[in-house]
Amino acid sequence: MARQGVAAMFAMALLLGVFASIPQSAEAIGVCYGMSANNLPPASTVIDMYKANGISAMRLYAPDQGALQAVGGSGISVTVGAPNDVLSNIAASPAAAASWVRNNIQAYPSVSFRYICVGNEVAGGAAQNLAPAMENVHAALAAAGLGHIKVTTSVSQAILGVYSPPSAAEFTGEAKGYMGPVLSFLARTGSPLMANIYPYLAWAYNPSAMDMSYALFTSKGTVVQDGAYGYQNLFDTTVDAFYFAMGRHGGSGVPLVVSESGWPSGGGEQANAANARIYNQYLINHVGRGTPRHPGGIETYLFSMFNENQKDSGVEQNWGLFYPNMQHVYPISF
Repeated sequence: MARQGVAAMFAMALLLGVFASIPQSAEAIGVCYGMSANNLPPASTVIDMYKANGISAMRLYAPDQGALQAVGGSGISVTVGAPNDVLSNIAASPAAAASWVRNNIQAYPSVSFRYICVGNEVAGGAAQNLAPAMENVHAALAAAGLGHIKVTTSVSQAILGVYSPPSAAEFTGEAKGYMGPVLSFLARTGSPLMANIYPYLAWAYNPSAMDMSYALFTSKGTVVQDGAYGYQNLFDTTVDAFYFAMGRHGGSGVPLVVSESGWPSGGGEQANAANARIYNQYLINHVGRGTPRHPGGIETYLFSMFNENQKDSGVEQNWGLFYPNMQHVYPISF
């Protein structure tokens, strides 16, 4: 009951507009355009929604032709995925990587590509393909005169075996096996690492282990003290944990981009529109300031634009800012 009371109080504050300010660097916020649904509006309409809501960056999980045609010339910066099912092919063959770049990047000269994200949350033996695939895509871009487009990959928060306090952070044993070459590539090419960071999932895995306010950005004070640095929310703790773990494996100086974050509006414990609005509005307002150890803007992508009915039932279908009919799941200000 106490948690529900906190949620209601902050929902009221949001309704009153207390947290409606735009972050210091508005370009730091994007939204993921997931397509695991059979009832979404046409891509041209979706691009209009991005523009109407002041969303200046988009993440696509694969090079969808309709979306790339629609976003061209819009000024929206695009992160596009080379999906997991092409990873082994482009890792093994520079020619395959060049063909992928030609068909999916060069073919859309009016699109403002920002990153190519090679693989999403790749795990197991397939992760050994990450660094070779990234190398081949990077070389193909350079050969095409598109070397300004950065090549990266997106990892799960689950690769952190230890994340709290941040200064003790370390990758899992499995992740250590492939993150060294990945981070070496990123450091050499000046590219960021992307990470999907979900305080909701960390809290929901064991709700009795932490107060929900720490996951929801609503804690009244420091929860984790790490030397001279106090952490009031799990998002900051996780971001700085990634920086420490990266630094232990050749990634000192590699920036972190949060490639997914959000809170579900249904399908699970404390998954409701009020909490989703609180989390995402706080996140939008927060990322322009950065973390205790890394002040400054954190480039962040909210997950996601729509509820997606072809995902697994439960929370997986309920991360959207909008319903497929284009109505807000809850009001939010970018």
